[in-house]
Amino acid sequence: MKQNSHLQHLVWLTLATVLISTSGSLGKYIDMPSPVVVWWRSGLATLFLFLFCRYKGLSLIINNNRDRRTFLLAAIFMAAHWITYFYALKLSNVAIGMLTLFTFPVLTAILEPLFSKVKFEPIHILLGLLVLIGIYILAPEFNLESTQLQGVLLGLLSALCYAIRILLLKSEVKTYNSSMLMFYQVAIMTVILAPVLFVMDSSNISTQYPFVIVLALLTTAIGHTMFINSLKYFKASTASIIGSTQPVFGIIIAYFFLNEIPTVNTFLGGSLILATVIIESIRSNKK
Repeated sequence: MKQNSHLQHLVWLTLATVLISTSGSLGKYIDMPSPVVVWWRSGLATLFLFLFCRYKGLSLIINNNRDRRTFLLAAIFMAAHWITYFYALKLSNVAIGMLTLFTFPVLTAILEPLFSKVKFEPIHILLGLLVLIGIYILAPEFNLESTQLQGVLLGLLSALCYAIRILLLKSEVKTYNSSMLMFYQVAIMTVILAPVLFVMDSSNISTQYPFVIVLALLTTAIGHTMFINSLKYFKASTASIIGSTQPVFGIIIAYFFLNEIPTVNTFLGGSLILATVIIESIRSNKK
């Protein structure tokens, strides 16, 4: 019975990973400016998560002003992460966008001593170098006019913003429910990104809304909530390792729906980046 329960939780965790992986193809496919896509994504996710929090009876009270400032700052970095990620997808392809984004676990490990009392570990220099080699393989030609290189650089910036957002919220996860945290993230993003609707063309929403709803509901609200919920049943390292298969699922989805075929460089560079994620996940679990 216990084994069946474990298998069931593993299936749900894998399904959550697949749902989150759809962000690559959807972000590439939706024909609207990236900030506008992110506004609709966060706006609809705010509605879905608010209804979920009310249904579960979760408190939406923020305890103090320090936490409010942290929520605001984290939401700004989350918005920057999503926007730069979608630009990376549109400039390059799903494989490069997702693989460069997945440098964030190593960036998080390197930056963590700046945010907390955690000591810097020399092995992170080695892992960082492996990631840099992987990125070089993804974009060997350093030409700023190359859209592939632009996609790689924006993917790295997206990963950096995501890493900072994780570090900002790390202490808050112990105090607040994860769904409540995600609700405030997308709610704040919806407010601060509202001006983009007046300066960028959002008229395509009339034809793109089915894909935006899928992005907001399946990818964001359901996918992320299921993944966070899985942490109750698995060690963080296990969830991280399974989560690191997102680019793999993302590349497969892009192949079938966008007809994007990864190059040999993508496979080599991506394998090196994902290897560092798995090494760091296993290594951190042994402490």
